[in-house]
Amino acid sequence: MVERIGGIGAPAPRPTSSPVSGNRPDFNRLLQGELARQGEVKFSAHALKRLAERQVTLSPADLHKINQAASVAQAKGARQSLLIYGDLALVTSIDSRTIVTAVSGAHSEQRVFTNIDSAVFIK
Repeated sequence: MVERIGGIGAPAPRPTSSPVSGNRPDFNRLLQGELARQGEVKFSAHALKRLAERQVTLSPADLHKINQAASVAQAKGARQSLLIYGDLALVTSIDSRTIVTAVSGAHSEQRVFTNIDSAVFIK
């Protein structure tokens, strides 16, 4: 029986620890950032278009309040919610945390919203 030690056909030795690169992001930091982002609402392309058409801008404080309202709706079991923030109405899919469309008070002619199961007034 022939045993090969080293040389061709021998398995390469495995490193005992993974190499550490100075410019690689820390996994824990990436994980924490991703977990924080999962709780944030997203805007569909349609909602972004509507906000831009109506020249509506939202500050970080506004987004924080909208996120809190979505969390309250989720805690109450809502699936499709109308988030009302001042004269802005945001139809939101709570399950995916996505704002589907946005209507400002000046542009809402019919003021009828369908396929929602809840409404949250944001102060």
